[in-house]
Amino acid sequence: MNFGNLFSSMMGNSNNAENEQSNWIKCPKCLALMYYKEVDSKCNVCPKCNNHFRINAKKREEFLCDAGSFVEYDSNLAPIDPLKFIDKKSYKKRLEEAKAKTGKTSSVVSGSCSINGIKAEIIIFDFSFMGGSLGSVEGEKIVRGINRAIKKKCGFIIVSASGGARMQESTFSLLQMSKTSAALNRLHLQGLPFISLLTDPTMGGVSASFAMLGDIIIAEPGALIGFAGQRVIKQTVGVDLPEGFQRSEFLLEHGLIDMIVDRNDMKETIAGLLKLFLEDNPRVVVTNPPTS
Repeated sequence: MNFGNLFSSMMGNSNNAENEQSNWIKCPKCLALMYYKEVDSKCNVCPKCNNHFRINAKKREEFLCDAGSFVEYDSNLAPIDPLKFIDKKSYKKRLEEAKAKTGKTSSVVSGSCSINGIKAEIIIFDFSFMGGSLGSVEGEKIVRGINRAIKKKCGFIIVSASGGARMQESTFSLLQMSKTSAALNRLHLQGLPFISLLTDPTMGGVSASFAMLGDIIIAEPGALIGFAGQRVIKQTVGVDLPEGFQRSEFLLEHGLIDMIVDRNDMKETIAGLLKLFLEDNPRVVVTNPPTS
């Protein structure tokens, strides 16, 4: 199920710090009005209440990867419309609109990088492209990234921000759940680490597959994480649900994720985890991070 369009319509741009044309931004959590550059300088985290704004893949790349180290792959891959799917609009039209909005052909950016000097392959979801939905192209990019990590004997990272499997591709998108999971098993058999970073939101088929298969599962504070929406679950089970049961803090308390890390500390944390995992693998040579 794809919750991307639903989240986009419900939240609009109120929790989105991507609009750099405005000089001011209002935090949707504490309602503080702040100068945009103040928020931007803190990795788009509210300095008043620590609310983590949604950010696009480019910004995510900038604060996670060493400067100038990111090399993108498979940017030429673009989805097709095998089912000739039409809801309120045709799938072809939705793809054209998403490309015009983001400048990208899919909701995933895939590439190689270094993080504090440690080489890694990284996949970054961009929620602004059709709600970060998982389709055939996205699944293929993930598998190719895993194959590069195996070939280079380095760690693999996925930064998830998705409403789930893309309904316009039906079974084609659902098959990406098993396809990516099988590829991650090959990575595991090589003794190479997979770090899964869950951001707001990580829902549907993404949370039901690779997002929860990490050797270490990290979440940002306050991230919405789950499968179905709260209203659907309540109607199904017929009981009141705990407050915030789909937020990262609740999931950490109940053992579904390993840690919650502030965005400002994310790069150091991931670099440390990669070094820890790779040092235990006799087939991998770890480059020591540069000293400052």
